[in-house]
Amino acid sequence: MTEPVVDLTDPVAMRAYAHPLRISLVGLLRREGPMTATQAANRLGENVPNCSFHLRQLAKYGLVERAEGADARERPWRATALMTRWGRESDDAETRAAVDQLDAVIIRRFYERAMTWLAGRADDPPEWRAVTGPGDDLAYLTAEELAELSQRIDALFEAYRPRRTDPSLRPPGARTVHVSYYVTTIDQQP
Repeated sequence: MTEPVVDLTDPVAMRAYAHPLRISLVGLLRREGPMTATQAANRLGENVPNCSFHLRQLAKYGLVERAEGADARERPWRATALMTRWGRESDDAETRAAVDQLDAVIIRRFYERAMTWLAGRADDPPEWRAVTGPGDDLAYLTAEELAELSQRIDALFEAYRPRRTDPSLRPPGARTVHVSYYVTTIDQQP
């Protein structure tokens, strides 16, 4: 199954997305489905005009769109895709700078999410504490091998992705689990 993906290639679009509230709004709509700016503001602890402005900005770049409302007064938004990718392979200096900016925002969010989890880990049952936490590994790979490894990791998640949008597929006891990883090189090759 191929999921809908938004591919950001324009540096202006990447910079527009690289805003913490905008990333939160897109994530919220992906997790919980269509909602109004008022509903999103309540869930995120933000004010309605701020959420409304940022949703309109996200719509300019194809990340969200208007959804069907229950009546003419309700104006919900929905995410246009379940995933977003951006042009890391570009050689254009402006695009590389925008990619770096967006990657920095994402890595900061991963860190903040991990620290929030860590602060509450003691309250988790032992079976959850046993299977959560940091980890890392080291391998000597070519760029082609690393691409293959990334595809294999992505394929492992394929069986669980339908649960994102269909709660009836979630087994009893299932929790929202965020697996984040980023790949870096330790040594720079010429």
